[in-house]
Amino acid sequence: MKNQAYRMAMLYDFYGDLLTPRQKEFYDLYYNDDLSLAEIAENYDITRQGVRDIIVRAEKTLEDIEEKTGLIQRYHRTRATTAALRSLCSQLQALNQARFMDRELDDLGRQLSDAIDDLERE
Repeated sequence: MKNQAYRMAMLYDFYGDLLTPRQKEFYDLYYNDDLSLAEIAENYDITRQGVRDIIVRAEKTLEDIEEKTGLIQRYHRTRATTAALRSLCSQLQALNQARFMDRELDDLGRQLSDAIDDLERE
């Protein structure tokens, strides 16, 4: 269940602005505010099934967009790659400190670390 909630949160974070205002509102109330279908239905004076249909349509829309763009998959791959690069950079800097004490290598290590920081901010 946690994986599903995480996936729905990621989909909403990446593509939520592409939903209709009503879909966004109901999706947000259901997943982020943890309201039940019945509570949302009561607040908006519609049926529980009507709320469910809107949320299911929103989920499908978000899933379809991810299937076509793959942005979330690319995001996770990029995060894994930058983490691996950061680890290698740290190892390189530690090796330089322990064996070589080369200022040029130290500077290159800092530049590499800064470039990784830039990637993570994007």
